[in-house]
Amino acid sequence: MKSDYLNLTEKALLEFLPDKNGREQKLIEAMEYSLKAGGKRVRPRLVFEFNSLCGGSAECAVPFACAVEMIHTYSLIHDDLPCMDNDDLRRGKPSNHKVFGEDIALLAGDALQTLAFETITCGKAVAAAGEYACRKGAYTLAKYAGANGMAGGQVIDLLSENTKAPIEVLREMDYKKTACLIKAACELGCISANAEESQIKAASEYGECIGIAFQIQDDILDVISSDEELGKPVGSDKHNCKSTYVSLLGIDECRRLVNELTTQAVNAVKIFDGDISGLTEFAYELAKRTK
Repeated sequence: MKSDYLNLTEKALLEFLPDKNGREQKLIEAMEYSLKAGGKRVRPRLVFEFNSLCGGSAECAVPFACAVEMIHTYSLIHDDLPCMDNDDLRRGKPSNHKVFGEDIALLAGDALQTLAFETITCGKAVAAAGEYACRKGAYTLAKYAGANGMAGGQVIDLLSENTKAPIEVLREMDYKKTACLIKAACELGCISANAEESQIKAASEYGECIGIAFQIQDDILDVISSDEELGKPVGSDKHNCKSTYVSLLGIDECRRLVNELTTQAVNAVKIFDGDISGLTEFAYELAKRTK
């Protein structure tokens, strides 16, 4: 399953890119640069896992998986900009703006965001999954990526710099900034297979739990890892004077929370009749990741 979804995702991401033969060639190259930078492809994998669990096909899942990864990639490009986190390294390579300049990087993020919705509603997607699934998928992705989702979480993050943000603010920030897009991926997998609402709800709970756990683990790694192992600068949270789970609760309590949320996620998908071993293993894999 893992190699299949990876191969399908990598191939399709490039196929959905616009043609480079135009005056906007540099923009397309910047979009391609970040899409090809690799990464864990957590969100596409979740789309494929839940699609399969709900009896769907990989053909239906591909546009949904690519769309959510495009949103994620655009957010990383913008997150690294000097006006945001000002990071020079992403996935072990120079950040987009270090290669193409801030202006092109900004526009590459914008273009990837719009390409995501073009992809999830394109003719190929409609032919495979149906018009209703594509419409619902686009709505779901927009909801979780927008002002009350990922973008809103980024704002809370920026406004929390140089402040002692309490744990409830941190939880809301991480839910919106990180967990929302992971929830979206889980729901999109179900939607692409035209699943029942009860299945979408269970997938949503799984996504929220592993999403929060993912961010807590990120906070832990920002303290204990290295630039080389993580593929991006460590210690940036401390440098930017941000409250984190580690700064508020300590590493031991953070590790306990990661385990608790992972267990809750695994329990959420027990309602499915199919084989949930892939999702179970993935939840524990994310909880124990070192990069």
